[in-house]
Amino acid sequence: MLPDHFTDRLDVVRRRFASSLESKIKDTHAELANLSDGRANAVDVVANAYRRIHGICGVGGAVGFAATGRAAKDVENVLIGAYRDRRGLAAAEISRLEKMLGILAAAAQAELSSSSTPSTSKKEE
Repeated sequence: MLPDHFTDRLDVVRRRFASSLESKIKDTHAELANLSDGRANAVDVVANAYRRIHGICGVGGAVGFAATGRAAKDVENVLIGAYRDRRGLAAAEISRLEKMLGILAAAAQAELSSSSTPSTSKKEE
């Protein structure tokens, strides 16, 4: 039987994504106070948060974290207006972002708990 290089590479990407997911969500949550419009570095913090979450959106579904990818898209939707306008977030946006981050964290935790590198289980069969 020939080795399945694609599956092996996908498994590496999947594990890398999973290993950084929780810290990306926690980092974004920790920055909530600094996202506020009127803060000196709010524009940069919003840009960093947007890029971090955008990465989750882009990769999540492709590596088997569909619910996480969808929840990340909802978080991204809160950030995108401020990101494009190069501004901080209004109070209502921060409240919405905090709620969406909670939903994202729950989706990620559920998918991380239910998935233990599928290619490993296939090799054991």
